[in-house]
Amino acid sequence: MSDAPKKPALTPLDEALATLLAQVQPLAGRETLPATQACGRVLAADLISPVDVPPADNSAMDGYALRAADAAAALPVTQRIPAGSVPLALAAGEAARIFTGAQVPPGADTVVMQEHTELLDGRVRVTQPVTPGQHVRLRGEDLKAGNVVLPAGTRLDAVALGLAATAGAAELTVTRRPRVALFSTGDELVMPGEPLPPGAIYNSNRFTLRALLQGLGCEVVDLGIVPDQLDATRAALREAAARADVILTSGGVSVGEEDHLRPAVQAEGQLDLWAIAIKPGKPFAHGRVGGAHFIGLPGNPVSSLVTFLVLVRPFLLKLQGAAQLAPRGYRIAAGFDWPNPDKRREFLRVRLDEAGGLALFANQSSGVLTSAFWADGLLDNPAGRFFKAGDAVRFIPFAELLS
Repeated sequence: MSDAPKKPALTPLDEALATLLAQVQPLAGRETLPATQACGRVLAADLISPVDVPPADNSAMDGYALRAADAAAALPVTQRIPAGSVPLALAAGEAARIFTGAQVPPGADTVVMQEHTELLDGRVRVTQPVTPGQHVRLRGEDLKAGNVVLPAGTRLDAVALGLAATAGAAELTVTRRPRVALFSTGDELVMPGEPLPPGAIYNSNRFTLRALLQGLGCEVVDLGIVPDQLDATRAALREAAARADVILTSGGVSVGEEDHLRPAVQAEGQLDLWAIAIKPGKPFAHGRVGGAHFIGLPGNPVSSLVTFLVLVRPFLLKLQGAAQLAPRGYRIAAGFDWPNPDKRREFLRVRLDEAGGLALFANQSSGVLTSAFWADGLLDNPAGRFFKAGDAVRFIPFAELLS
């Protein structure tokens, strides 16, 4: 009989994610920022509108304000109302020249666009049928005073910031940014711009992970490349734990003789090493070093990317108090057959084709980062699932994952 150790059972992704998220508490602390500096941050408190938007009925068109009941007559134009002015009340049988965004005068219930009118001797005649209320934006139809504009937990993107500004918010209260210490392990790694000796590779993960962290609103403490030495790895972990809320590494979480992260984390704190039932990206580690979370990703660039997107991204969002953690997926027809599925849940690099289906990058190796650059997103395929061209599959766009 063989004395070789048994391979650990693979943990399903959903189970691993639930376990990981259960260990996360949102960071304490918040700050108030000018709205112009809040992009990418997470709102810490509900934003309540102090005003109705629009604050009064206004015109959606350049044209004439009038009573719909008067539209059959030639009406005298008694005032001109540009945006920003305060109109006079409109009497029965009168019309007002009005411009887009201008307040509709009291007494008017309709705006007729100028293309549907004729003006002669100071009187306007409507040339098309009129519907009461047409081309009038009603007071409060966008926002009502006292209502929640943006709930706590909202990630502030361009549209959310525009909506906050619509409500008059010059400042926003947001959660504290997570500090994430980032380093890579491996004597084979060199930085771009340096000579590439035999057996070495450029450290792409440092750039990919740093950009992903910054896109999630994190403050990155970049500790560079740590040599494959136990003492150096332990020292890097201590420094990282003293400076950050989360330590994120790539490479060195397996059981090879030169993989020192595992014993280093165990010496400095505690470690859970999981084999996740996904492809690519099986090795994944979580633990604690001092007061910091430790997360170890696999070293292959696509494995590192995928495990970050499906595990680390929701972890960091919960740490910031974000309400929406899971990316949205869409049912789209596959444009290819998949006759030999893996026993693990697969994340295939695919792009949308001109027919509205999904095309597959030919080389799905975990070392081929070109596949992710080429792709529009990931096809999330359950373990062991065969499919044929035309079958509906779950597609997660990178637009959902890379921000």
